Amino acid sequence: MKSNRVPSADLSAQIAANIRDAIVSGALIVDERLPSEAELSLKFEVSRATVREALKRLAAQSLIRTQRGATGGAFVNRISFEAAQAQQITTSTLLLSMNDVSFETACEARYALERACAPLSSDRRKSNHINVMRDEINVQREVGLSDEAFCASDVAFHRALVDGAGNPVLSYQLAGAVEAMQPLMNMITFTARSRDAIIALHVTIADAIEAQDGAAASAGLTALEAETQALARRVFAQRSGNSAQV
Repeated sequence: MKSNRVPSADLSAQIAANIRDAIVSGALIVDERLPSEAELSLKFEVSRATVREALKRLAAQSLIRTQRGATGGAFVNRISFEAAQAQQITTSTLLLSMNDVSFETACEARYALERACAPLSSDRRKSNHINVMRDEINVQREVGLSDEAFCASDVAFHRALVDGAGNPVLSYQLAGAVEAMQPLMNMITFTARSRDAIIALHVTIADAIEAQDGAAASAGLTALEAETQALARRVFAQRSGNSAQV
C-alpha cells in the first residue's frame, strides 16, 4: 500500500516557498518578526522540526535572520545587491557549466551586457573606478605574474568598469556574466592568450572611460571580444585536431 504522506523535506520546501512569496509580495516586510516555530507549526500543520528546516532554507538564501534572547526570533532580512552577488555568481557559473553553453555564446552575452554598461560608466565613473582599472593594468604587466593572478586581475578590471556605471542592478547582473565566465576563460587563458594584446585593449578602454567617451569604450570592448573569440576558436580547433590524432 502506498502512503499519501508528503515527505518532510518536501513540506519544508513548500513552507519556505510560502514564506518567501510573502516576503516578495510585501505581505512580510523588512525587519518584521515571523511567527514563532510553534505558531508556524500550527499554521502549516507540521512538526516544529519541519518548520525549523524551512527556516534554515530561508536563512541560507539570506531572506531571514535569526536573533536569540527574549526579543529574538526570525526576522525578514534586508538583502543588499553586494551580499547577493556571490549567489548570483555561483548560480551563473553552474548554469554555464551544466547546460553545455558554448564559449562563443557565453562570451557574446558577457560583452553585449558590458558594452551596454560602458556609456553609463563613462558618464558616471568616479576617480576610484579609474584608479582600480589603472592599478589592475599595472598588475597585469608584472613579469612572472601567474595565470591565476592575471585572470583575477582581469575580473577586477572589468568589475571596476561595471561598478563605475553607478547602477547596482547592472553590477549585480554583470557580476555573474563576468565572473561566471572565468572558468571558460581559463580554458584559453592558461594556454594561448596574448597578455600584451589584452593589456593594450585594457588601456584603450580605461582611457576611453576616463575621457568619458562611451563610444570609444564600447569599441574597445568589441575589439576585446573579437580578440577573445578568435583566440578561443584557435585553441578549440587545435584541441580538436589533437584529439583526432589520438
